[in-house]
Amino acid sequence: MDGKKHPFPSFHLNIDPADFEPADIAERESLAVMRPSAGFWGEGMRRLRRNKIAMVSLAVIAVFIVGAFVVPFFYPYSYDKMDKESGNLRPLQHSDAEKARMENGERVFPHFMGTDQLGRDTMIRLLMGSRISLLVGIIASAIILLIGSVYGAVAGYFGGRADIVMMRIVDLIYSVPDILIIIILQVTLKEPLKKLAANVPGFAWIEKVGVSLICIFIVFSLLYWVGMARIVRSQILALKQQDFVVAARALGASSGRIIRRHLLTNCIGTLTVTTTLQIPASIFTESFLSFLGLGVAAPMTSLGSMASDALSGIWSYPHRLISAAVMISLIILSFNLLGDGLRDAFDPKLKHDSVKG
Repeated sequence: MDGKKHPFPSFHLNIDPADFEPADIAERESLAVMRPSAGFWGEGMRRLRRNKIAMVSLAVIAVFIVGAFVVPFFYPYSYDKMDKESGNLRPLQHSDAEKARMENGERVFPHFMGTDQLGRDTMIRLLMGSRISLLVGIIASAIILLIGSVYGAVAGYFGGRADIVMMRIVDLIYSVPDILIIIILQVTLKEPLKKLAANVPGFAWIEKVGVSLICIFIVFSLLYWVGMARIVRSQILALKQQDFVVAARALGASSGRIIRRHLLTNCIGTLTVTTTLQIPASIFTESFLSFLGLGVAAPMTSLGSMASDALSGIWSYPHRLISAAVMISLIILSFNLLGDGLRDAFDPKLKHDSVKG
């Protein structure tokens, strides 16, 4: 180098121009990606499909949904139709009146699960009870998701004194007995809601749904969102210091837009898993309250109220209690196993978290 000594005599650049030639077809194929890249949902669904227990649970839930929402439209009996001549029938048993009709050539559908003391078909009541349990679980979980995610996101994003005050409110709500609140609401709202259903045409559905079930939804809105709020808050605390949030704030995005478009959208996996795990907890709560007589009002049925009614004939007709208990257990177990599968697939960090319910 112009007679000057190289400062690094032991350093040599051995560059072969052949290394920079375009790759041929064989070399390109050797570098081909074996599996196309998948996004967050694609990768999560791939892991979920590998979980056989979760997929079996999903199939069981699908069967319950079809049975609860489709089969009743084609079933020959109604859940509230009473026939005292056909009371207390065992599975596939016919009453004397039905046998006489069959002798006359009339087609009579069997009672696959028998009837109760009032002659109501047990099978259709189980299906309708499953419908109520599924609706309560899904609606209650949606309410908990809406309130808990917004509350937790606000507390986690603003932090400071706002976070301290909001979390102390959560601690206070944790100490409130939910059964006591349900009883107080039923006593307080029973007459006003009945008058509202009778006098206002648009609120006639209250009489069919029942004051007790409305009170259950109110309690879910007041008390059961705190677990969701804590989980969302912890996620927001970890996300709000990320570069994309700082960039959005620097570009002038409002706090509401940052929470809605940047933070909560990055918590979708956590929200999905937590909501799925909340559904069986809500179903169990509704069944437990209905078993105590604080849930669905007659003639509407619920799995919990059917189990309560079956206690009077537990020794003579044990299949009534067993069938209701098995239905409750299968629904709750299936949702729990599916929730575990979703947790492992989408957010393994939630493995040891829990949801109040």
